[in-house]
Amino acid sequence: MAVIGTTVFAMQTTHVDLRHAICALSEALDLVGIDDVAHGKRVGIMAAACGKQAGYGAQECDFLFDLGMLHDIGVSSSHVRSRLENEFDWPGVQAHCEKGEHLLHDFPPLAEMAPAIRYHHTRWDVLRTLSVPDAVARRANLILLCDRADALAAPYHASNTVLQHINEIRAEVARHAGTYFAPEFVTHFLACSQTEAFWLQLESRAIQAYLADMREHGLHYHASHAELHQLARIFARIVDTKSPYTAAHSQGVASISRLLAEHMGIAPERCIKIEIAGLLHDLGKLRVPDEILDKPGSLTPNERLVIQTHSFETWQILRHIRGFEDIARWAACHHEEPDGTGYPFHLKASEIPLEARILRVADIMEAMAQDRPYRAGLKADEVARFLIQLSQEGRVDKDVAHAALGIMDEAMSAVRS
Repeated sequence: MAVIGTTVFAMQTTHVDLRHAICALSEALDLVGIDDVAHGKRVGIMAAACGKQAGYGAQECDFLFDLGMLHDIGVSSSHVRSRLENEFDWPGVQAHCEKGEHLLHDFPPLAEMAPAIRYHHTRWDVLRTLSVPDAVARRANLILLCDRADALAAPYHASNTVLQHINEIRAEVARHAGTYFAPEFVTHFLACSQTEAFWLQLESRAIQAYLADMREHGLHYHASHAELHQLARIFARIVDTKSPYTAAHSQGVASISRLLAEHMGIAPERCIKIEIAGLLHDLGKLRVPDEILDKPGSLTPNERLVIQTHSFETWQILRHIRGFEDIARWAACHHEEPDGTGYPFHLKASEIPLEARILRVADIMEAMAQDRPYRAGLKADEVARFLIQLSQEGRVDKDVAHAALGIMDEAMSAVRS
């Protein structure tokens, strides 16, 4: 048996394509860019190209691609993303590197990336004075070079004018040889980036083709349920740290969802998957600007529409992970309502999976019970009355709402633990 938090798992395995999971994580991270949704992919493609130029083997180049995709796993805030795109360096830049290392260092399938992520914004002239293994230092610095090159090019991607600016981008990278970047990596980058093809492969259509090729030779992995849960918790931590208003929300929804599923007699295997869906249900909120998600008062109609994009974005991210098909559908449908007025698909009651109906009730319970800066969390009897009202109005599944009343004390404990 394996224990994570308060959850106990039998050591069964599920086939998951790890590269699909890496691509999904990258999709989630790139949502934080709001308008620019390809930064991680471009860094990965550039890093792999530079690695090939340096004579690295195919396995190392693939690793550099994956590392580039996930190098910003510590970024949840659109404010931080904006600074990373618009400032070459700044005093607080290391915080997201340390957070990224922490997210991955205990997850065996991706733990090898953690040290390089920790140092991917450390200058070369500083990095070489530290007690960092040479392989880690080199990976980290190549990612830094490609990351800063992409930041320099970012203003020109939307207008498709990158080719008109490659000389100034290359000159700026060269100017930092020996300080920010290892001189040999600058040499490799300059050799690669003199061709139009290097830059054209970073355009949207070319990126999608590149990703399709990479998915074809995926990283097949038999993950235990404990590891699947851990992967989901990585996603959840990224989302929940985006806003102080929703800290630990995903974990709370996951816990209540599993309690509800068990109370309703759902098979243990499915209960585990429902819990994982609870951890992942708000993944698409990474697309929502900080100022909307953190707004303490009522949302405007337009702001509400922005918030409502998150369910579909969750679907878009998760549906490409082989082995997560059910989880993706359940998570995406957690705002569907029995009368068809929910979102994003406007499903009727008979079309909404039971698991999604459970997630909806759990999401409402957690949101009502959790303390927020602008109000205290509701008490158990107040949450119960609210659920009964929603049930009577046909806005939640009546059977699930009834089941929730039977676990109310346990659910409140889960939220506040």
